[in-house]
Amino acid sequence: MENSNKEEYKIQSFDVETQQLLKTALKEPGAVDLEKVAAVIVDQSLKDQGFSKEAGRICFTIVQAETKQSGSNVFRRSLLNRLQQEFTNREETRSRSLQEWVCYVTFICNVFDYLKVNNMPMMALVHPVYDCLFRLGQADSLRNEEEVDCLVLQLHRIGDQLEKMDVQRMDDLFFMLRDGFLLQEGLSSLARLLLLEILEFRAGGWRLSDTGQKYYYSELTD
Repeated sequence: MENSNKEEYKIQSFDVETQQLLKTALKEPGAVDLEKVAAVIVDQSLKDQGFSKEAGRICFTIVQAETKQSGSNVFRRSLLNRLQQEFTNREETRSRSLQEWVCYVTFICNVFDYLKVNNMPMMALVHPVYDCLFRLGQADSLRNEEEVDCLVLQLHRIGDQLEKMDVQRMDDLFFMLRDGFLLQEGLSSLARLLLLEILEFRAGGWRLSDTGQKYYYSELTD
């Protein structure tokens, strides 16, 4: 019930007609154009970071409702097709709008977190998600606090799940982040702090000690 309230709350930013479309999709997906629903959710996620952080929950609910109602997967297929299109254009998006790029990464990671097949993350999303995180770990991105913050938030959220799908790529990503932390010039003090925290977070088995939590929390709030 709590999740349903959150979903209802998150769609208040849409116009009345679109709110009705989404409300119907959440309860009776067979009664609406699910390709249009997927497009609406992706479009909003690319311009509203608050929505992009929660949209995976709405997508999960629609996928579950469609499966239960008809056994089909029109919405999931439409969603994945659109995510693939945006993934293909990711460099262009990043050049055009850093905010839109960060929203995209947040959204695809959120979808990865929520959409499961037989209780496992969707294989179709594993490498695109990794590729996005590797992009955030490159030198030019590490000099941008917004991208570093996005990288660290996503690793906190899905790092453990992602590592189980491909340990070698996670090792490679963290070699890159360690080298960036140690060797790269021009990093802000906040970027260095965030990178150090995520390096320790993974080294600790995707958790921080109480002492570490207190330290990083106090540093970030100062």
